Amino acid sequence: MAKKPITRKPSKTPTDLSPDQPLSGQSPRQASPLPDDVEISPSYAQVQGQGGETHQTATNGAPVLTTQQGVPVADDQNSLKQGARGPTLLEDFHFREKIFHFDHERIPERVVHARGYGAHGFFELTESLADISRADIFQRVGERTPVFVRFSTVAGSKGSFDLARDVRGFATKFYTKEGNWDLVGNNIPVFFIQDAIKFPDLVHAAKPEPDRMFPQAQTAHDNFWDFISLTPESMHMVMWIMSDRAIPRSFRTMEGFGVHSFRLVNTEGQSTFVKFHWKPKQGLQSVLWNEAVKINGADPDFHRRDLWDAINGGDFPEWELGVQLFDQAFADKFDFDVLDATKIIPEEILPVRSIGRLVLDRVVDNFFAETEQVAFCTQNVVPGIDFTNDPLLAGRNFSYLDTQLKRLGSPNFTHIPINAPKIPVANFQQDGHMAMTNPKGRVNYEPNSWGVTLGGPREDPVRGFRSYADEADDAKLRIRPESFADHYSQARQFYISQLPIEQKHVADALVFELSKVERPDIRSRMVSHLRNIDENLAATVAEGLGLPQLPAPAQAAVATRTDLPPSDALSIVKNGPASFRGRKLGIFLSDGADAALFAALVKAIDKIEAIYEVIAPNIGGVTLSDGTKVAAKQKVDGGPSVLFDAVALVISEEGAALLATDAATQDFVRDAFGHCKFIALTAAAQPIFIKSGIADDLDEACIPLTSAKDAAAFVDQLGVLRHWPRELKVDLDAK
Repeated sequence: MAKKPITRKPSKTPTDLSPDQPLSGQSPRQASPLPDDVEISPSYAQVQGQGGETHQTATNGAPVLTTQQGVPVADDQNSLKQGARGPTLLEDFHFREKIFHFDHERIPERVVHARGYGAHGFFELTESLADISRADIFQRVGERTPVFVRFSTVAGSKGSFDLARDVRGFATKFYTKEGNWDLVGNNIPVFFIQDAIKFPDLVHAAKPEPDRMFPQAQTAHDNFWDFISLTPESMHMVMWIMSDRAIPRSFRTMEGFGVHSFRLVNTEGQSTFVKFHWKPKQGLQSVLWNEAVKINGADPDFHRRDLWDAINGGDFPEWELGVQLFDQAFADKFDFDVLDATKIIPEEILPVRSIGRLVLDRVVDNFFAETEQVAFCTQNVVPGIDFTNDPLLAGRNFSYLDTQLKRLGSPNFTHIPINAPKIPVANFQQDGHMAMTNPKGRVNYEPNSWGVTLGGPREDPVRGFRSYADEADDAKLRIRPESFADHYSQARQFYISQLPIEQKHVADALVFELSKVERPDIRSRMVSHLRNIDENLAATVAEGLGLPQLPAPAQAAVATRTDLPPSDALSIVKNGPASFRGRKLGIFLSDGADAALFAALVKAIDKIEAIYEVIAPNIGGVTLSDGTKVAAKQKVDGGPSVLFDAVALVISEEGAALLATDAATQDFVRDAFGHCKFIALTAAAQPIFIKSGIADDLDEACIPLTSAKDAAAFVDQLGVLRHWPRELKVDLDAK
């Protein structure tokens, strides 16, 4: 049952103390008098926000004491403890930042999420949450807040490729009027582990093996699967990373999740649990594994280029910010523990409520200054947003600040423009490597008795951040709660929520990854876990690995539940785009190609606000049937069909005779066909398909082009993106 929260009176705040007026509970103090001829300058840093706004003002007229993120401080006298005499808590971000900065006042590649790409934009509130959160960002409908978003892969180095099978980071920095709020999430709503103490082990296992330093940006090796097969809590995450979620078509076509349960706190101090979701307006879309491998060879910057081109082309990516809101009563009756980061709350049980939209409309001016130097910290929250006791979240709050110091070399990383709040910062932190601003004047400590004018910023119990008074009085133990013990039920739920073609991809991915594992016992151990998720999946993977027999199911702390229903929200295909808008059509042209057909394709693509690129035998382009010169964006050798969402071959008879024996052209059509893409082709292009060995297999998603009407009809069908029945005919492992 929920416990009644403890209410505490706010601590007294020193404001206009005279030199001989004591603080409560302290002996009288006498300040040293100053000579009459000494001029005192203001004693706090006048750090202006990038918008040039004035300081937040406390109730007594002094500037509000803030953190380096610009968040108002409610109490600068006491660290956060579990009870009056209890242990100090890691989640006290104000204490952590304050002591962290002090520790580094004197001076001498990201480990994870090293490969990233960012953009600027705005968040616009579309539904107020004023009744459940005091956070300023959630108050006024229509108000826009500047943001910076960084997408990333997790396992690879900065120089790795974009289409690794990996989790994608989805980190958003909101520059609010009360300081910076960082929602540091992923494109997958769960994580591998339940407790942050295992994070170094997870990352070490996933990274290249230390003796040989390969494979790069891949988990298909013994160390990773050895760790995973010994960590049953990872099984839900395994289903996600072996699905197509781990190879998204674009940053623009993936969801984002806050992963953890957070709290929203209103002006009365009442708490509501919240899970954050980003829903792409462009719909969900991924690629096939074979396609990803070839994209990495043709364009290892595929995701970066896609985001850059979309924004510069005016096709601004957009997501809805959704929230799942629930109270303690819901948390108590839910089948799983809401503090367990390996679990979700299905949307069918608790719908996602849309409250705003995120739009990315500006690329960076300099990659290093912004994308590389941006520093995200999960502890960066503002008044009205708070943490829960999720142990993984607590560990992240502890870790991120040290990470930024290591990367950026100074506790003054908030002085870098991309990290600086867009409101003024006021505190007494000073010095350190690369300090851009320092307090002026005599006073560099708090409390002090120099008054409002000279004494600098003061804490504000009214406006400042206050942690939710969640009661906790249990013994201190190193233990996992029993409510975290079910490791297979939601993994099964995810798997049965996939369409058959998506389930096939999960099995294919597991077979591929485990086939790279050299030790048979690790492969067998992993299959033993799969038996607790789905027997057919386990049997398929075992057959693909050539196991002589199925291993016994892994011992489960809690038996797998089979009553959890499928969730449509977990399928990519069921949540795909409504149209081909924002996608790319590759138009393969040859000299003498039908000018009217080309014009019709371009017109139809422009009409639905998609884009196209011309591929040709030569980068110089082609001459169409009416004498029009058309420049090529890609030479066929460097512009394979994997770079496009659909392809059209507008080829003349002369062009087909030239191209039919060209290996790159044959690969172009074979890959487009094998990756289940929609293909349009002129009759003259048939010899290319004959030579490629697929002419007899062309299906209803291979559209003949004979007139402008055919071109328009072809483009109308492209919103489906893939013709999945074809895969079952071209894959040896299809069943």
